[in-house]
Amino acid sequence: MSSHRPTTRAPRWGGALLLALLVTLTACQSPNRQARTDAESGLPIVALQTLPPEARRTFTLIRAGGPFPHAQDGQVFGNRERLLPARPRGTYREYTVRTPGERDRGARRLVCAPRLECYYTADHYASFARVEP
Repeated sequence: MSSHRPTTRAPRWGGALLLALLVTLTACQSPNRQARTDAESGLPIVALQTLPPEARRTFTLIRAGGPFPHAQDGQVFGNRERLLPARPRGTYREYTVRTPGERDRGARRLVCAPRLECYYTADHYASFARVEP
């Protein structure tokens, strides 16, 4: 007497289809976490909408040409840290981004060149991100 058991095998294409479905679902669920960077400076790029509301208000004032709340706003930023792209002295101007709860100007700034090439710092020039309007 033979003990032959019938085997049930899924069609070959069934395994390939299942694998393709799993890969697709995994890809759809994994957000693209690769940060965009500015080609010239190598700095991260941030969308204006993602900045704090105070930074967005300051950007609006810069675009309008003022008036600015602080006498220091619009002064030349020297780029001594050399974190921003090299430009002739006087190109960059700095603007205060109000920090809620701070009694002084705080650490946050927008530094801009003509045509609204702006960079945001939340840590008083230790790091920057290029602002994309």
